[in-house]
Amino acid sequence: MRDWESQAHVRWYCRYHVVFIPKYRKKAIFGRLRKEIGGIFRELCQQFGLELVEGHALADHVHMCLSIPPKFSVANAIGKLKGKSAILIHRRYLGRTKNLTGYHFWARGYCVSTVGLDEAMVREYIRKQDQHELRQEQLTLQEVGMNPPK
Repeated sequence: MRDWESQAHVRWYCRYHVVFIPKYRKKAIFGRLRKEIGGIFRELCQQFGLELVEGHALADHVHMCLSIPPKFSVANAIGKLKGKSAILIHRRYLGRTKNLTGYHFWARGYCVSTVGLDEAMVREYIRKQDQHELRQEQLTLQEVGMNPPK
C-alpha cells in the first residue's frame, strides 16, 4: 500500500521521474562530484520540502524519482533544485566563491513524467541505469559490426 501524504486540506501521492543533463551534455559528473551529488540533492530537497525517493547520477545525466507536494509546481521545484545545486557545485567542486552570476552547470530543459502505478519499475530503472546504458552501447556496436557501411 502506498504512503499517502497529507496537508491541511489535501491528501496526496505525487511522484515524478525527472532527468536533466549538464550544459552541452558534457560528461561533467565524475569522481568526487558523482559520489557526493546525491547528498547535495538530498540536502536541497529537505530544504525545499521535497522528497528524493530514488536517484542515480551518470557522467552525462541525472535520474531522480521525486515526491513533490501539490502546493509546488514541478517546474518551480526542478528550477530550484537545478539553480541551487549549480551554485553548490561551483562553490564546492569548481573552486568559485564569488559572484556566481552567469555560471551555469545544468542545461535549460529537463524531462519529467508522472510515476503513477509503475513506481517499482521506475525505481528499478533508475537503480540499474549504468547496466541499461552499457547494454544499449553494446547493441549499437553489434549493429554497426553486423551491417558494415556500403
